[in-house]
Amino acid sequence: MASNSYEKPDFWSRKAFSEGYPARSVYKLKEIDEKFGMIRKNYTVLDLGAAPGSWTTFLMRQMEGTGKVVSCDLNPLSKDVKGDNLTFIQGDLTDNTIRETIKKEGPFDLVVCDAAPKTTGNRIVDTASSQFLVKMAIYYAQTMLKPGGNFAVKIFQNGDQQALLKMMRETFEQAKGFKPVACRAESFETYLIGIKKK
Repeated sequence: MASNSYEKPDFWSRKAFSEGYPARSVYKLKEIDEKFGMIRKNYTVLDLGAAPGSWTTFLMRQMEGTGKVVSCDLNPLSKDVKGDNLTFIQGDLTDNTIRETIKKEGPFDLVVCDAAPKTTGNRIVDTASSQFLVKMAIYYAQTMLKPGGNFAVKIFQNGDQQALLKMMRETFEQAKGFKPVACRAESFETYLIGIKKK
């Protein structure tokens, strides 16, 4: 018997597999898009921490083959995640060379980041690692988003969200926290949303 919901497929996992997505995380982005209207046809979108590729797949489906999706992760995307409008860059999003490679693909209308650090089980360490990734994602948004562009990034709760939201409000007209229903009940992840880059 599974001791927690991470050990067996839950409703969202089964739904994802049945709809052709590699992971349940797709429904978090779907909910973010439904609430904030993030995705449009013909957009150029950057997906950071993209593997196995559920967010990338959702982005391509929503744009119906228009625009361009640029995805980056240390790990490869699932073999079924492909498209004529997809550019995948395998590497560390904190690496200068990777940043420059990504920058050449922009500027972007939307930057999304579902990246998570390798967890240690120590919540303080894991939260600090998550906060570092969030700051890096904010840097991408600040330097590569078009004016009016939007942004969404995952953060582990207690990762100094208020300070990060304050930083984001200098870049965006609105910045707020949002926890999708599809997040697992025991998860301490949430999302920071930036609306309309100044």
